[in-house]
Amino acid sequence: MKKGSDLKISVSGVRAIVGKSLTPKLIISFAEAFATWTGGGKIAVAYDSRPSREFVKNGVFAGLLSAGATPIDAGILPIPSFQIFVDSIGAQGGVAITASHNPVKWNALKLIKKGGYFLYSYEAEELFDIYNQEKSKRVGPNNNSVKTHPDSFKFHLRKLFEFANIGLIKERKLKVVIDSCNGAGSPFVKSFLEELGCEVITINTDVNKIFPRNPEPVPENLSELSKEVKKQKADIGFAQDADADRLAVVDENGNPIGEESTLSLAIQYYLKRKAKSDIVVNLSTTRMIDEIAREENVLIYRTKVGEINVVEQMIKKGSKIGGEGNGGIIAGDIHFCRDSFTGMVLFLEYLAWSDKKVSELKKGLKEYFMKKTKIELSYIEYTKIIEKLKEEFSNNIEDLSDGIKIGFPEYWFHVRSSNTEPVVRIITEADSEDKSNDTMNMLINKIEKWKGYV
Repeated sequence: MKKGSDLKISVSGVRAIVGKSLTPKLIISFAEAFATWTGGGKIAVAYDSRPSREFVKNGVFAGLLSAGATPIDAGILPIPSFQIFVDSIGAQGGVAITASHNPVKWNALKLIKKGGYFLYSYEAEELFDIYNQEKSKRVGPNNNSVKTHPDSFKFHLRKLFEFANIGLIKERKLKVVIDSCNGAGSPFVKSFLEELGCEVITINTDVNKIFPRNPEPVPENLSELSKEVKKQKADIGFAQDADADRLAVVDENGNPIGEESTLSLAIQYYLKRKAKSDIVVNLSTTRMIDEIAREENVLIYRTKVGEINVVEQMIKKGSKIGGEGNGGIIAGDIHFCRDSFTGMVLFLEYLAWSDKKVSELKKGLKEYFMKKTKIELSYIEYTKIIEKLKEEFSNNIEDLSDGIKIGFPEYWFHVRSSNTEPVVRIITEADSEDKSNDTMNMLINKIEKWKGYV
């Protein structure tokens, strides 16, 4: 967590501002290291619609080819579709070129292993050792070339249609507005929803245009979608981030329901109508999930923040449903990955089965109030502040595996280092808005005070 640096290397891959820390040398070297780690063979490459995609993908191709691997160009593709693609074609791995929810000036290499999963932490450490120690080596012939694969979305689509109750959704004749932020979901989402029998209105689904908003699908970035839902008198609005793994929902009145409610309602419907399963979510996810687990008489497990941490635990516990409270819905029936398309299926089925409106479904959830912020801290400052929090809240520590999580009956908070930005993230949740705000202000004041002592 180097203060002021944009470069972030973690289990999620490497992420930085293009032309600043994300340089050709770094891109090529990481691609070489990844090819070495996989042992070569077919390595798929896909990307979102950022203008820097050509610059970055050519560096990735160069690194893979120099190591003797065979790059498979899958084109612009949602990251869940890409993970399924990697598995379906039997590739040794994949490089997804996307900075997900980060602004357009950022890009990243997300590294995927055989089977279509992100790397476990120990595997990422092996890869980083190859990169840092410059241990990359040739793992194949030097006469390879980049191959292309037509219709790379079809593998994902097939699984979605097997999972969805299409007849049920078609009976409801739902009107849907979709905002894909001109990202990787744009070429596919309209026809997908139409195949489910929906009347579809699209905004921001042109991959040749820049992002019209911050791609993170949080309520403050969804004003255009909200207006269009009201204008069209639609039943629901969906928003995707740039790589289409996260989903946000706007109700029929144009009100964003929030990422935590998005995940909660998807899980609630899955347990009611798809299958009974224990739930896995991360430490920063709402207590609404605990309420749902009690109602449905299933267990809930919590992990460190990060998709692969949730996936690893889902596989270990035999769980089929889970995710992260940022709108990252994971249904093992499709693939163990966050997937906005799966989330859309679950919401459309819930509306059709219940014959309710989105706002009515949300009212059925126990209400909690969450606040989120981030603060730039040096690594030394961060570690000292974690120690201070341990001392002050020693009797209420819930978890220390990912920063520190403190829990009380009426509220909790989580302070942790980000996996995607050089910042510390702070999340509070309480059963009243005032309590959540007061907790956040208390933490900010303490951290600002303690910074002066470290």
